[in-house]
Parts: sequence; structure tokens; C-alpha cells
Amino acid sequence: MSRIRLMLLTTVCIATLPMVHTDGAQAQTRRANATRQAAARSPTRAPIRSGAGIAAIKVTGNQRIEPGTIQSYMLVQPGDAFDPDRIDRSLKTLYATGLFKDVSITRDGQNLVVKVVENPIVNRIAFEGNHKIVDTTLRPLMDLRPRAVFTSDLAQSDRQKILDAYAKRGRFGTTVEPKIVRLDQNRVDVIFEINEGSATLVSKISFVGNRAFSESRLREIISSREQAFYRFLSSSDTYDPARIDYDKELLRRFYLKNGYTDFEVKNATAELAPDRSSFFVTFTMTEGAQYSVGSISIDSKLRNLNGADLLQYVEQQKGEIYDGEAVERSVTALQDAAQARGYNFVLVRPRIARDAAKHTVDLVFDVTEGPRIFVERIDIQGNTRTKDKVIRRELQLAEGDAFNAAAIRRSRQRLNDLGYFNTVNITSAPGSTPDKAIVTAAVDEKATGELSLGGGFSTDAGALLSAGLREKNLIGTGIDASLSGVLAQKRSEINFSATDPYFLDQNLVAGVDVFHVENNNQSISNYNERRTGFSLRLGYEINDHLRQALAYSLVDRNVYDVTNDASLYVQNEAGGTLLSQIGQTLTLDYRDSQTDPHTGFVIRYGLDVAGLGGTAHYVRNKLDGTYYIPLERFTGDSDWGIAISAGAGYLNSIGNHTENIIDRFFLGGDNLRGFQSGGAGPHSVPIQAGGIIFGADSVGGNFIYTQSTELRFPLPISADLGLSGRAFVDVGGLSQVSSQGAQFARDFYGNPIQGGVTQKIVGADSLSPRVGTGVGVSWKTPFGLINIDLAQAVVKKKYDQTQFFRFGFGTRF
Repeated sequence: MSRIRLMLLTTVCIATLPMVHTDGAQAQTRRANATRQAAARSPTRAPIRSGAGIAAIKVTGNQRIEPGTIQSYMLVQPGDAFDPDRIDRSLKTLYATGLFKDVSITRDGQNLVVKVVENPIVNRIAFEGNHKIVDTTLRPLMDLRPRAVFTSDLAQSDRQKILDAYAKRGRFGTTVEPKIVRLDQNRVDVIFEINEGSATLVSKISFVGNRAFSESRLREIISSREQAFYRFLSSSDTYDPARIDYDKELLRRFYLKNGYTDFEVKNATAELAPDRSSFFVTFTMTEGAQYSVGSISIDSKLRNLNGADLLQYVEQQKGEIYDGEAVERSVTALQDAAQARGYNFVLVRPRIARDAAKHTVDLVFDVTEGPRIFVERIDIQGNTRTKDKVIRRELQLAEGDAFNAAAIRRSRQRLNDLGYFNTVNITSAPGSTPDKAIVTAAVDEKATGELSLGGGFSTDAGALLSAGLREKNLIGTGIDASLSGVLAQKRSEINFSATDPYFLDQNLVAGVDVFHVENNNQSISNYNERRTGFSLRLGYEINDHLRQALAYSLVDRNVYDVTNDASLYVQNEAGGTLLSQIGQTLTLDYRDSQTDPHTGFVIRYGLDVAGLGGTAHYVRNKLDGTYYIPLERFTGDSDWGIAISAGAGYLNSIGNHTENIIDRFFLGGDNLRGFQSGGAGPHSVPIQAGGIIFGADSVGGNFIYTQSTELRFPLPISADLGLSGRAFVDVGGLSQVSSQGAQFARDFYGNPIQGGVTQKIVGADSLSPRVGTGVGVSWKTPFGLINIDLAQAVVKKKYDQTQFFRFGFGTRF
């Protein structure tokens, strides 16, 4: 029985042996196929068998890169085992460097062979076909650089960046193709061929859901514009997704300003026309009901600060249409008022309670003590050219100060007033502890250098040519330096000027002017005038609103080309005089902006004293000011406003000296529209002596006063044209000049007249006002500012010289 079992067992074992052998062969076959498939997928790497250590690593194919550098990127080194995984990762690491187009790693006995094909080096980058965006704008966008490694991925990335730059300018049909020109020594030129196409404009802007305002009114609110022939100098009719988002915010502000607290822009869509030439933009909105102001109260939680005392700073009144912007301004005014009273850490929050049935909004301003936060650090960002100290000295707070929102706003305005930056943004972030904040001033630099060539015409100067070189931010130091010249029919000058707003890094404004000026006054006083000299200036700020400037001037003056029929007063002025003068100007400035004021006022007082040497001896006082009244609250447009200006001046001779005609005040032109420049005021009375008629010349005066009321308003046309209007009434008077005539005269041939003659002056002691009224237009163009005034002299004297049409034009390119 046992023998039978043994035979059966033997038979079974013999039967199973071939099956085990077959399965092993199949497994080996499967492993071999997998290895071949992996090799097919990675043809650059031969299979590496593990075994003894690596004797050496040999690098082939390299031209620029040293073998040691290539070997340093690898995870295996001589002496390491032939580990297939580490070798595979070494292969991937070499690829990741971006230095190689192809890499293979193979085993040669006990050596490891690394064969590389290096990526080429960029010789230069060029752009062809670009006209709307210049090379200097495109180059900074590129990742590829000369003498850097070229890869196709970088080329495609740069191609997309060029497309994005054109898309921002509304050119969605632009195509870009990078081309490679191969050079010797494995170098390439990369050329981006650009087909700019045409700008994709906005052909139609529509609004859905608007009931309170018409589509034409809403189109004036947003920044996007429909395409029109006169917008060839503007990009507002070019489609820009970022501008559409901004338009949604403008619509929200507009409706909130007009009491529609429930307003919402549901959607803003842009459909591309089938020919891809334009977009159709549609804003879908929900207006809601219009609300008016109900009750207004201030809930003050600050000790010894009564909320009722702060109501005067709230702009809204009960019964008025709710104005979201006025509420924001009121919050700012309340914070400033509380901080002025010594509450540095004040927090003002408006609360709004709507009454849907009555359509009213009750306003409650909560005034509480805010968190006690101090400035830990101030960071400056974006100033690629302007030095940090130039920005920091304009900031109204420093490290360690209490965080003050009003100081932040003033700092932002001061930086904007510099004119160095496109945008200024001051933000705060939490510091290292809860009671500290990090303030960041981010600026966007703009070009501050100007090379100008110009031509134009003005009523005062006639046809003119101008040239100038100016740098408002010299090498990033804030120094303003300029060299300019004007050649005109009635006025020519050359001037060099330099101003350091923080001389010696102190609160001092220092400057120097060197000039040569020639004026042709033949049309009003029959003489020409020449001034050559220099002026030294030094000023300082007393506080945020009060500043003083001192100046010393030394000027050689000359009255020449006096005609034979000029008045005796003018003839007596012929010849040269030397002016040595010291002066000061005190300025009180509460305007919201120095460059484009809409609210506030400015007052200036000037005092000049001549006689510290030289031949001129006088004291001259000047006082003038302007008050700006915004009308936005009544019109809903910030371009509406009133400017009320007034001024007076008095010139007093010192000792027995008499004033010169070129030191007196003159009335007319810019300070009294409707009259010629210098054409109003005292005139000499014509007389005849020695066969010559000595004419009626404007001789100026020692006392002057002026007043102007001007209404500024937008014109009922597209704001893109840059046109604005004004209506004005100017009033002025000039008097106090000696009526004693000159005691000699010459005949036509220059021979003295025996006995002398006396010529009288009419209006010498009369303060009778002159009045001019009219309208004007200003046009801001890329070529300069054009001013046109039509003014009628409604109150005048018969000897005054009037001027109905006044025109000024200048250009720069």
C-alpha cells in the first residue's frame, strides 16, 4: 500500500515540474517585456543594472558647461552603487536644470556615461511688426534674456506675455510667433513676429433694469465709451475687462450717492462681434427704491466728548437724499475732529436703519475708542528710481507714532502732489504684536523727465517757439531742474532753474534761477524791456498749511528801443537800472489739492524790499487769495465749482527816489479779462512839442486791486474731448502814479527842445473800477492746453485798451 502511495506521489511531482517551469518562463518574459516598454518610454536612458560601485562618471556632448558642474547636479557620484532609482532621479534633475535639450545616462563597464545636448544660448531678442507697443515696453516682460539659456517653454511663455500686453490695450486679434535663427557656437537669435491687428473697440454699451436714469446719463458715469471718430486720441472706447469691473464700481457709487441703497449690478457681459472687431457690453442691474435721510445722531462713547458737538461735521441733513459718499466724508471729518481734540485712537462707524415703508434712512455715527495701535515699521515699495528718503519725508507719521488715518490721507495727498507717481497706495497690515501695524506705501513710478519742443500762439506773446529740458526728480533725489527757452514775437527768454525741496535734508526749500528776458511792450507803452540776472530762494514749512519763502534777486534791467513818439514818462525811463532786492512770501494753503483744487482756500502775502545796493529803491506789498466752492452737492458733478479770487498790491518808493516804470503794477490781460495786457489804468495824455506828438502810453500804477468770480462747469459734450467751460466777471483798479510831467523832450531828429514840456497823466489818482465779463473754454489736448476767452469790457475809461478775444496755445512733443 505504501509502495502504491509512493508511486502516485512520484507521478504527481513529475507531472507538475513542467508546469512550474512554464510559469517561471512566462514571468521572466513578462518582466523582459515591461523592461523593453519602459526603455521605449524613456529612450534617453539605457537600463542600468545594479552591481559593484561606480568607478567614474564620464560626461560627453557638453560645450559650455563644465563636467564637474554637470556631475554636481547628479545624485550618484563615483564610488556609489549602480542604483537604478538614484540614476533615474539624476536624469530628471539634469532635465530640470533647463540647461539641456537632451540627456542620456548609460553604463559602460564600471563607468557611468552621461551624454548631453545643451540648450542654445540666446544671443539677442528682437521684435518685428510692433508699432503700438514699443520694444522698451515689451523687453521687461520677457523671461528670455541675452546670454541666458533658451528653451521652447520660455519662448512660449514670453509669447503669451506679449499677447496679454496687447489684450490689455484692446487688441485681441494680435498674433505672435517666436522664430529662432541659429548661429554658430550653439547660439540663437529669438525674433517675435507680431501682427498687431486692429484694436477691439466697444461699439455699443447697454443697460438693463435702469428706470431712474437714462442710458445716456449712465454712459457718462462709467469710464468705458462707445467708439467714435473723435476718440482717436483716447483709449476709453477700447475694450478692457479691468475697466468693465471698474465701471461696475462707478455705477454702484453713483446710485448710492443718489439714495439707491439697494442698488446692485447683477451682471456685466461683453459679447464679441462675429468679425471680432468690436464688443457689445451690457450691464444688468437692480435699482431698488430711493431713500432720503431720516434722523441723524452721534453716539459718542468717548469720555468728555459730546456727540452733539460733532454734528456740525456731518454733511447730510434730515430730509435730503441719502448720499453714500457724503456719509463716508462725514466719517472722515468726525475722525479728524476727534483726533484734533486729543483722541488719537478714535473709531467712527456709521449705522444705517432703513425704513422700507417710508423710504428713509436713519443715520447713527458710533464714536468709540479704537484699538491702541502704533506704527511698527514703514515699508516703501515700487520706487525703482525715487530714493526712499524722498518718499519718507512726505509721510506725516513715523515709526513709533500712533496710527492715524488722517495722517495717512495727508501723506497720500502729499505724495500725489509731488507728481512723481502714477498711483500712490498706502495700506496697513498687522505687526508683530496686536498693538502694532506695518504701514506700506506702494507707488508706481512715472516718467518725470521732459524734453519739449513747441510752437503756438498767444495774444500776449504772439507766435512763439519753445524748447525745454526738465527733470522734476533729478536722479531720484526730488530736485527739480530745468533749462528752457522761448522765442516769440513779443517775448523771448531763456531760464535755468533748480529747486531742492529738502535742502540739506532739512525742512528747507532752496533754489536758484538764472534768466534773461526780453519783452516787447510797443503795443501799450512804446518801449522794449530787457532783464538779466539771478535769484536765490530759500523756504520752509511752518506747519502742514503755512509756509514761508525768502528770495534775493540781482537783476540788470534795461529800457530800450523807445520810439520818438513815446510819452515823456517812457522816454525818461530809457537806459539801464540795477535791481538788488530781497523778498518774502507767506502762504496759507487749505486747498484739497495743490494741482487740481476743488475745495478750500489759499492766501499769499508777499513783501519785496529793493535798495540793498543797486539803483532801485522801493517797498512793494502784495496780498492775494482764492476760495474754491464745490457745487457737486447740487449738480452731482465734481467738475462744477466756483473760484473767487481777490488781490491787492502797493508800491512805495523809499526816500527821495522815484519808482521805475518796470517796477509798477499793470492791469489787464490775465488779471482783468476784456482789456489788453497792461491796457487798463493810468495813461499819459498826448501832447505836441517840437513837431512831435508824444503819445498816450500805459504807465502803470503804484496801487492795484483785482477781484474775479469764475464759474467752472463741464460742457454738454463727451468728457473724453477734454473740454471745460467757464463764465467769469473780473473787476480791477489801478492808480497812484505821479502826475508831474517830464521836464525835457526831443524832436523827431533827437535835438533837445528848449524850455521843456510837461505831459499829464489821466487816471493817476482814480480808483474807479474796470469790469470785464465773458465766457471761456479750456481744451486739454495731448499737444498742450488751449484757452479761449471772449470778454466784454462793460465798465471802462475811454483811454483804456480793450480786448474782446483772448487766445493762448502751446504744444509739446
